[in-house]
Amino acid sequence: MKIPLFSAITLADLRQVAINLLLMGFGGGLCALAVNGIIIPHEFAAGGITGLAIIIREIFPVVDVGWSYFLINVPLFMGAIMAVGRRFFFYSLVGTMFFSLALLVIKVDFAVENEILAAIFSGIIIGVGAGITLRSQGSAGGADILSVMLMKRFSIPLGSSLLALNVLVLSLTTLIYSLESALYTLIQLYVSARLVNLVVTGLSQRKAVMIISKQWPEINREILRDLRRGTTVIPARGGYSGSEEHMLYAVVNFREIGSLKRTIRSIDPDAFVVVTDTLEVMNYRIGNEPHW
Repeated sequence: MKIPLFSAITLADLRQVAINLLLMGFGGGLCALAVNGIIIPHEFAAGGITGLAIIIREIFPVVDVGWSYFLINVPLFMGAIMAVGRRFFFYSLVGTMFFSLALLVIKVDFAVENEILAAIFSGIIIGVGAGITLRSQGSAGGADILSVMLMKRFSIPLGSSLLALNVLVLSLTTLIYSLESALYTLIQLYVSARLVNLVVTGLSQRKAVMIISKQWPEINREILRDLRRGTTVIPARGGYSGSEEHMLYAVVNFREIGSLKRTIRSIDPDAFVVVTDTLEVMNYRIGNEPHW
């Protein structure tokens, strides 16, 4: 069904836009809650541009974190128009505005006195908030945009630029606050990174499975019929015996791995099975590559 005045826009498109805006608003609110409620009161920092904004606030107390975060992102977005996709760019611009506004509005002080618990708690909240934001088709700007720009312009890997930025933030945290604050910040960064991966991938994580068995035709039929997953039959040769073998290669999601192992065990208890994690899978049926 189409909207009469906007024939190119469907109700599904508008619904997806509304969901993306809701995710970015909620995710940005959670991150702002952790920054204003835990990180700043405990004199920690955060990763990326948020950490720089917190440090700027410490040097110039009259400048709110929300304003400094937004102002740092302005030149990044001006330089990133051609470096990132239009959809990701505009959604990230909206996400940055949501997060900046949340930093200005949400002012809650959590009563967490233990520094380690505060670092862990803030990492959990930021990880969940950033993960929810990335579940939309954009981001909250900052380090994401900067990393894409550096990769496009100088071929610097995304991970390297993020690592360099976080090292800079930790160094400034040591100079302005203390070494202990930098170490607590490091704990917070680690916890948040783990939570982001969990929220973004979650149960959609894909597993690559390699199976070597004499009963490979029957196992192959069960995978195709019960799991409805495609397989690849790869000719192989035993390194010690020299005998001809067949290896089945399949990609399944996290929830299907238990059923697959039970199926293999029921057909051939002696089957050689290797299950590995995947970073990203591109396919219209089983793929889980980021949609942004």
